[in-house]
Amino acid sequence: MPQAYGPEVTLHNPAFIHPAALIYGKVTIEEGASLWACSVIRAETHEVRIGRYTNIQDMVMIHIALGHPVIVGEYCSVAHHTTLHGCEIGDNCLIGINCTIMDGCRVGDNSIVAGGTFLTQNTVIPPNSIVMGTPGKVARQKNNFEFNRHNALIYHRNALAYARGEHRAWSGPEFQEFEDREKQKIGEEFARLAPPPGQA
Repeated sequence: MPQAYGPEVTLHNPAFIHPAALIYGKVTIEEGASLWACSVIRAETHEVRIGRYTNIQDMVMIHIALGHPVIVGEYCSVAHHTTLHGCEIGDNCLIGINCTIMDGCRVGDNSIVAGGTFLTQNTVIPPNSIVMGTPGKVARQKNNFEFNRHNALIYHRNALAYARGEHRAWSGPEFQEFEDREKQKIGEEFARLAPPPGQA
């Protein structure tokens, strides 16, 4: 991990921060989160918060807007080449490759924003949505908790491996066993959280 950042960067035991990740301004990165190669976070005003077990993948750019912070929830995956600008992302979200999410946007919990989507300013996405297009719109409603939580946890496993200098954490029978265990645990948690039939 890099040795030092500015005085307003707070790290709460992240799993992995790549040496080529850049962090400037008031930024908080929570437990188990990871920042990958060439990701950039800048917060010259307001703040940026990255939630627990969230992964910010290679070449992601995160920047505040003059009127808005950037808040990313827990167990999220923000995929390669995405731009987050003055927006808020709920818990258990997957933001696909090469998305742009602009000032004032809010993405609700358990949502997927498909690769290449462009969300224009102040777009509000309700929880449990699948979003796509330019400009991005809700294509359908689905609670994506299980898929998105699983994706975040396998990235967390990878982050811990990279922190040890190991780069093949997603291969071999041990990884398959890990996936099977996590899928079962996540499914049980989802069953506890899901509303009764007819009340979704």
